[in-house]
This record gives sequence, C-alpha cells and structure tokens, in this order.
Amino acid sequence: MINIRKLAFIGGGNMAGALIGGLIKRGVAASHLVVADPSAEQRERLATDYGVGQTADNAEAVRGAEVVLLAVKPQQMRAVALALAPHLNALAQQPAVPLVISVAAGIPHAALARWFGPAVPVVRTMPNRPALNGFGATGLYAPAAVGAANRALAESIMAAVSATVWVEHESQMDTVTALSGSGPAYFFLFMEALQAAAHERGLPADVAHRLTLETAFGAAQMARHSTDSLATLREQVTSKGGTTAAAIAVLDAAGLRAIVAHAVAAADRRSAELAAEFAAP
Repeated sequence: MINIRKLAFIGGGNMAGALIGGLIKRGVAASHLVVADPSAEQRERLATDYGVGQTADNAEAVRGAEVVLLAVKPQQMRAVALALAPHLNALAQQPAVPLVISVAAGIPHAALARWFGPAVPVVRTMPNRPALNGFGATGLYAPAAVGAANRALAESIMAAVSATVWVEHESQMDTVTALSGSGPAYFFLFMEALQAAAHERGLPADVAHRLTLETAFGAAQMARHSTDSLATLREQVTSKGGTTAAAIAVLDAAGLRAIVAHAVAAADRRSAELAAEFAAP
C-alpha cells in the first residue's frame, strides 16, 4: 500500500486518469488526490469517476502536497514549472519537501531542476500508452541527490499502472523512449501488416483481426512468463523446414533486424533532439 498524505496532479489528461485509477486500486484514498487542470470538463470527469479533489489553480493544488506529478504537454512544461517553483520552494522550507515527478516526454532532468531550483527533488519518468490499460512500462531517472526514499516513492506511484525500470544515465532515457515509449506503434504496425496479409490471402477481415490480436497477446504472455530468451522461444516455434521457418527466412532476407535497429536509432536521435530543444533556456 502506498502511504501518501496528498498527491497533486498538474494536468488531468489520460495519463493522470490512468495513474489516479491505478493508485486508488492500490489503496490510496481518493481524498488524498487532487487534480489541477484548466479544463473544467477534464476536472469534473476525474472528480465524478474517482471522487478526487479538483481545482483550476495549480498553486492551490500543490499546497500541502507530498508529491506533485506533472502530467502536462512538453511544450507547456517550462511555463508550468516556473509558475509553480515559488510555491514548491516555499513548501521546501517545511519538514516535508515535495517530490516532483514528471511524466512529460523529452524534458531533461537538468531543465526541470533549473526551473524548480535545487531544493526541490525531481524524478523524470517515461511511461508508455499501454499504462492507460494498466499494462505499461515506465523508465525512471533521478540523480543520487534525490535520495533513496524519494526514488522508492516515485517508483511505487508509477508501478500502479506499469512495470518500472531505472536507468543509470539520463542519456539512456532517449533509448527508453525509442523502445517502450514509441514501441507500441512498432507492434501495431507489424500487427496491421500481419492482419492485412492474412486478409489478402482470403481470411475474413474480422477473423484476421481477432487472430492477430490473440496471437500477439499470446506471444507476449509466453515471453513474459518464460525464463527462456526471446531467441529460444522463437526457435521453439520454428521447426526446421516448416511453415514458420519459411516465413522467418523471408523476414531475415528482407533485413528485418537491420530495419528495426535503424528505426530505434532514429527514434533515439529524435528524442535527444527534442530534449535539447525543450531544455533550451
């Protein structure tokens, strides 16, 4: 159970909603959660669905908060952080210094620390969209100065909707973004192509769709619950001279592995470029 007096969400979009639902399932009382968002519709939706507090005023939301979770768009982060900084630094004079958790893609820790000031501990996270359904993966980064207690608290909050992995160097967050942040789209593309190929060969569209979804889900479940490597699992399905071997041979001949490597590298580079852009003074 997560023991927390008050957690303020700045931003009430889909990720905030997923985390709120996950935290309540983990035993956090709705009365300990508050959402600030300029959209009355967003606030009222979360208040109605989960019973959390809501306000249009960010400063009011963070008053007395133990944790502040920033769930705003990357391009809005600088303005939001600079406006909140005086309020969080005022809270930092009290015994309980508020922890800031960012779920905004591409905003480097150095930029967040610069905007909030050195007194406010910040953890940067990179969740992915499957977290909206409770099956996500989140990469986390924080310098040692943030402390073990704050790291553990941030991880417990993100674990409400996802698996969690810490990276040692912040530059690795770009690869986390390229792998798990962008990764669902890679799988959707492959699934889309697989479904289309089956339909072209005569399967009804609904049958091809259902088989594609269940095959992808089953393969992921097998990999998740197996102690074997992915290569071993692939080999176990691929009988010599069989149908799977014929298909794998075509994929290998087309350079699938190299294509994937180039794609991940491109996403990694773009993540670094965006981080540099957002971090610019």
